Amino acid sequence: GAAIAGRDYNSVDISERELRTTYLPPFKAALDAGVATFMTSFNEINGIPSSGNKFLLTDILRNEWGFKGFVVTDYTSINEMIPHGFSKNEKQAGEQALKAGVDMDMQGGVYLRNLKILINEGKVSEKEITQSARRILEMKYRLGLFDDPYKYCDEQREKDTQYKLEFLNAAKDMAQKSMVLLKNNKQILPLQKNNKIALIGPLVKDEHHIIGSWAAQGDRDGKAVSVYEGFESILGGIKNINYAKGCAVIGNDKSGFAQAVRVAKQADMVVMVMGELEDMSGEAASRSNLDLPGVQKELIAEIKKTGKPIVLVLMNGRPLTLEYEDMVADAILEAWWPGTMGGSAIASIIYGNQNPSGKLPMTFPRNVGQIPIYYNVKNTGRPYDINGSEQKYRSRYIDVSNTPLYPFGYGLSYTTFKYANLIIDKKEYNFSDTINVSVTLTNTGIYEGEEVVQLYIQDLVGSVTRPIKELKRFKKLMLKPNESQKIAFTLNVKDLAFYTENMKFKAEPGAFKLFVGTNSQDLLQADFILK
Repeated sequence: GAAIAGRDYNSVDISERELRTTYLPPFKAALDAGVATFMTSFNEINGIPSSGNKFLLTDILRNEWGFKGFVVTDYTSINEMIPHGFSKNEKQAGEQALKAGVDMDMQGGVYLRNLKILINEGKVSEKEITQSARRILEMKYRLGLFDDPYKYCDEQREKDTQYKLEFLNAAKDMAQKSMVLLKNNKQILPLQKNNKIALIGPLVKDEHHIIGSWAAQGDRDGKAVSVYEGFESILGGIKNINYAKGCAVIGNDKSGFAQAVRVAKQADMVVMVMGELEDMSGEAASRSNLDLPGVQKELIAEIKKTGKPIVLVLMNGRPLTLEYEDMVADAILEAWWPGTMGGSAIASIIYGNQNPSGKLPMTFPRNVGQIPIYYNVKNTGRPYDINGSEQKYRSRYIDVSNTPLYPFGYGLSYTTFKYANLIIDKKEYNFSDTINVSVTLTNTGIYEGEEVVQLYIQDLVGSVTRPIKELKRFKKLMLKPNESQKIAFTLNVKDLAFYTENMKFKAEPGAFKLFVGTNSQDLLQADFILK
């Protein structure tokens, strides 16, 4: 995100153009999809705390977007406008929040203690309070809470539905589809069931952290399926698993290394399950070092010395810096925090019952010095060309490549896909035209598999400089071996628009590039002109 130094709750200083281009569209999409409430954040945006930010909560959210629901703060964020230095006391903070557009004060008690005083002093009106109260009461009415205030507190329903088979199957399916295969050297995956496996790592038998951060009422211990249990289940009666923890996720204790090495030497393949603890990512979990924590990397190095092939399974809530791991592991599966059925989902992918099809929704850096790193960068006046000759005075690092370790949209499959015949129906378009795009995708491998076909554009010259790529469309489809399918996309002039120099959202005439492919770097290209 945009928080300075990548630190939770820290200040954000971004232009209105960047705010509208990058940060607001997901919120507008949520509103368009029917979301009924919005929550203010803890941090300040351009010097104004979110809970006192009339520009965001009223000018944009209500007046520009037409939002009719209610706005609630995050936990005590009205109170926190005082240490921000935006409010001198609770009374002023309450006045600022109400006038900015905050309807509900979560947990802080500022409204409860101060609104009556503010009315008596003439600083807020009963009309303003009534307006906020009405929004909240309307939502309660729509939810049926006036008829039954305990409508959603049915303990019997909870018992009947929790861990129901259809929900467990859905959890497994979602986990499988979200995992991303980052590396698969010499097609080492999927594994064969007759391989003797060593399961090594601090998260192999974990049933707690696999659920992830902010898991609400999720049962962390005893109900989640660990990776070890997932392997046991998929292998049935085949006794081909040996296990060693090796080390903890954090700390410097290497006393378990020797046992891990012994177990690895007895196996044909080593599957290492590593990553972060659930409280190392998410809220209040900022890290300055994105390497695998503790001595996990050192354990990998010791196992590498055995010469046994290594399949690395990662459980984490953020991109990690994995240059070493990418160099030494034979395969890497990014499992994130896969939830209740995580162990089953991982085993299913490792043994080929499910072909991985996930794509990265963010960019993985080589080094923390590259952060923030993202695919839709600007070219700059001195772009770096890896094929150029004189590169010293260019926008580059002197100690690491500009390129990410894994780009946005990246993800491998057990099968292979070929893109061909990228066609746009015209070379020149008017502002009223529809741009019709097609590409042929062929499954050239031996497995049935899903692919996410991605379409990007580049506006070559604008009144405001434009990114080198912008994702505009994607489609996911399943293909059998040797099957081909023609995929069609349509774009219109709104897809080419941006916030111009005077902050008007519109497209400008000129030359464009259009890209289609498997990720933000490996793409076919076509050109067109908007007249």
